[in-house]
Amino acid sequence: MKITVIGAGNMGSAFVAQLTRAGHQVSVTARDGDKAARVAAAHPGARAVPSAGAAAGADAVILATGYADAVSALQALGDLKGQVLIDITNPLTADYMGLTLGHDTSAAEEIAKAVPGVELVKAFNTVFAQVLAEGADFGNGQQASVFVASDSERAKQTARAIAESIGFGVIDAGGLRNARYLEPLAGLNIYLGYGAGLGTAIAPTWIRKS
Repeated sequence: MKITVIGAGNMGSAFVAQLTRAGHQVSVTARDGDKAARVAAAHPGARAVPSAGAAAGADAVILATGYADAVSALQALGDLKGQVLIDITNPLTADYMGLTLGHDTSAAEEIAKAVPGVELVKAFNTVFAQVLAEGADFGNGQQASVFVASDSERAKQTARAIAESIGFGVIDAGGLRNARYLEPLAGLNIYLGYGAGLGTAIAPTWIRKS
């Protein structure tokens, strides 16, 4: 696929690394153009591009910024109507130990409202950058999962294909409003990783009896 990654931080860099390794055509853009260029240069096959028009021709755009920067980063790309947008953000407090909104809305729903016309899918928000960078295989048959929630079946299937291409299992979490559950789940994962000292080589999943 042709995939545009917005953001050159830990998550953006991990996406670029994994996606290029899987054979996707990857463009990366960021507020700091030099940082985007360094990320692209570190991963053969990736290219850094300016924000304006960065999504043109892309099969998917991955939003790998913080929630506070999400809308401005998307608006800088220009017209996104009909674009599949994978939202990985979480509306975290400054200390990362709480959420700034929830119950009757979610970061994903607020972004979708602010950028009308996109086909937004919540995904990868429960995955630490370390897990994304090192891969979904935890050994002993254990595999990290990506939860996907969207009102667009096309967006869900695109996110599924991307996740599976880089080794993750996928769990369909229903419609976009269920991002209201996935974002607190990410909050719990962050607490366990940092607050409870389990580290960032952890990931939530769901199990069922065969």
